[in-house]
Amino acid sequence: MANIRSICVYCGASGRGDRRHHEAAARFGRLLAAAGIELVFGGGKVGLMGVIADATLAAGGRVTGIIPDHLIKAEVGHGAVTDLIITDSMHVRKETMFRRADAFAVLPGGPGTLDETFEILTWKQLALHDKPVVIVDLHGYWQPLIALIDGLIDQGYARADFRDLYMVVADVDQVLPAIAAAPQPRFPPRVPEM
Repeated sequence: MANIRSICVYCGASGRGDRRHHEAAARFGRLLAAAGIELVFGGGKVGLMGVIADATLAAGGRVTGIIPDHLIKAEVGHGAVTDLIITDSMHVRKETMFRRADAFAVLPGGPGTLDETFEILTWKQLALHDKPVVIVDLHGYWQPLIALIDGLIDQGYARADFRDLYMVVADVDQVLPAIAAAPQPRFPPRVPEM
């Protein structure tokens, strides 16, 4: 896929996760900066969000954080990013992240990351967009999610082609090549009414 200018990264705001995930987030931030790709993220200075933003900035990259006003204190809004967009709701945050991104990468995270991931996959399933989505299964972190999706398919609550909505890679080094190999979007994105 050509013309990737920005990637939205969904990831955790917790600093308690596996240190290897922090190292991978920092590496991915450096990779984005080196490729001249803007990081779009949740706007927080904590957890993996802060790690990837700091690494991207330190490597000379452009970073856009998008955070709702009620989370500025809880997630410690990242004041050093290139552009910090403050929204009035979580819905507007996610819509803005969607609009600003040409592709999506999912690093380890918690319930918020799952929410964002399933929403962007559901929008893709509903033909609201055709942007690449890459799940980064660092050290098997997302195996339970992949098993859940397989279970939904096995039980008849999702079609087998749901698996075609995303790619799974084992490491951050594989994200940009996976996106580059993705086909061009078949149609322009539409954002659902909120």
